[in-house]
Amino acid sequence: MKNFVIGVDVGGTSVKLGIVNALGNVVSRSSFATEEFMGTPEALITAIANAVLVLLQGAKPSAKDVAGIGVGLPGLIDVENGVVRILPNIPGWLDVPFKKILERKLNIPVQIENDVNMITIGEWQYGAGKGIENLICITLGTGVGAGLVLNNNIYRGPGFAAGEIGHVPLEIDGPKCGCGGWGCFERYAGHKSLQKQAAKVFKDKSITLEEVYRRAGEGKKKAIKFWDETGVLVGIGLVGVVNILNPQCIIIGGGVARSFEFLQPSIKRTIDRRAMKTQASMVEIIKARLGDDAGLIGAKVLICHEK
Repeated sequence: MKNFVIGVDVGGTSVKLGIVNALGNVVSRSSFATEEFMGTPEALITAIANAVLVLLQGAKPSAKDVAGIGVGLPGLIDVENGVVRILPNIPGWLDVPFKKILERKLNIPVQIENDVNMITIGEWQYGAGKGIENLICITLGTGVGAGLVLNNNIYRGPGFAAGEIGHVPLEIDGPKCGCGGWGCFERYAGHKSLQKQAAKVFKDKSITLEEVYRRAGEGKKKAIKFWDETGVLVGIGLVGVVNILNPQCIIIGGGVARSFEFLQPSIKRTIDRRAMKTQASMVEIIKARLGDDAGLIGAKVLICHEK
């Protein structure tokens, strides 16, 4: 019986791979830097295929024990046809038949998915969202993305483009965004914007968000206030989504979520204050549980649970 799945999480700087067992545990893992394989899609897919083979050589399960490979990619993914329509932050990726190419190289079934959706289904089945029928999983990092689980199904939209919460406009006239719009949520709560704000608040261009988190943990009032105000921004970005979708919970993940304990109170307070009463009263704000393994574990769900 094929009890194992291989998860692959493709990022702009590295690719993480893991063998996931029937219980949703990562039992073996590896990674490699993506930079030297950025020349063409074929080069990166070949590197992934080679990394899968190496991972299987050094692990107990062999290829015959693997039910499939689930790959999360940071862009617009045509799940039905296994095609990468575009990866905005990785040049040269346009209508790439990823599934077909990787299956040809490995002779193992492959499914591909947007990376945030992969994280979402991992958290939904094995993490913070286990047992919840309607949820939003938001990732706060370089970008701001979200995955949607509605009535116990991942919701991708007819163009596989649902969940772009980072590009919900918060201002009529705000800073230009890479998506072509302006005043977007991501331009206020994305890592770069928060980094600039931290430099301004602490009058230190070299300060990192990790340092601000450390200072907050030490009880420094200015750092605590920084995260409290960030939580207000995130809460404002979520109010409309709460009103529209009426989720039972919002899972907060991504690098910025490390500061969840300082963010959560003001996120919830802002939603309670500004969202409609019924929706606000029903939604919980909870921290993602699976960390960096969420996308790998999501591959298990993609291969074994998704129809």
